[in-house]
Amino acid sequence: MNKLLIVDGHNLLFQMFFGMPARIVNKDGKAIQGTLGFTGALLKIIKMTKPTHVVVLFDGESHNSRNELDESYKANRVDYDSVPEEENPFTQLNDVYKALDFLGIKHCETTVCETDDVIAAYALKCGIDNEIIISSFDSDFFQLITENVKVLRYRGEGSLIYDIEAFKAKFGIMPELYADYKSLTGDTADNIKGADKIGPKTAAALVNEFGALENIILKAEKITKPSVKKSVIENTDRLRLNYKLIKLCDCAALPFSLEELEYTYNGTTTNEVLIGIGLK
Repeated sequence: MNKLLIVDGHNLLFQMFFGMPARIVNKDGKAIQGTLGFTGALLKIIKMTKPTHVVVLFDGESHNSRNELDESYKANRVDYDSVPEEENPFTQLNDVYKALDFLGIKHCETTVCETDDVIAAYALKCGIDNEIIISSFDSDFFQLITENVKVLRYRGEGSLIYDIEAFKAKFGIMPELYADYKSLTGDTADNIKGADKIGPKTAAALVNEFGALENIILKAEKITKPSVKKSVIENTDRLRLNYKLIKLCDCAALPFSLEELEYTYNGTTTNEVLIGIGLK
């Protein structure tokens, strides 16, 4: 079976840029810590997962349809246009692209939707007959976990791969109900407000008892705890909106066919990549 590694590019770049212990510059005084960290982490992820196919996806400057639904969606994110260069991971993005080109790994920026949507499309369309590994710390991808789709949270030797069993052990629910669960709890990372009085344990209990969010809403009168019942009823519109913001589907176009993403790691090192793209 083919194994497709999908890397959430900005997620990994931010993790490496801000996770390095210090700003690193090369002999020309150019900051390279983001590129260095990204390349090194990517090669370790490839060696860890042993994929037959690889793609790295980045968010481009595109219209976000979710903001039409809720203007506060991701409104808490930093505007990097006004951030000093030494604190801005995007200043090293072109070098990251050069590193990917040197490695022969396909990559692109999404232009008509979020990266999440394209990753979901790959997982849902290709995950039927192929193994998929999604490398990202974005918890939205948990909803995509199946027998063939897993989520990797890369943290060096402390990396975790979430399959169905690992996910159930952590959340106490099935992965296909994660969007319903998260609609109830909200998501501070995306500035999505959940329902009052409903934390992770309560949300898991509701999902396990009633199933999908719409069923929880329709059967709210059967919720035994008064404060939780009241919260679901009063926040019905908010909860339905949350679900639209969080739920991922396969409607995005795939920028590359699976055949175009074939990749065989040849042992190239991070140092060789940096030399190859003129950073060392």
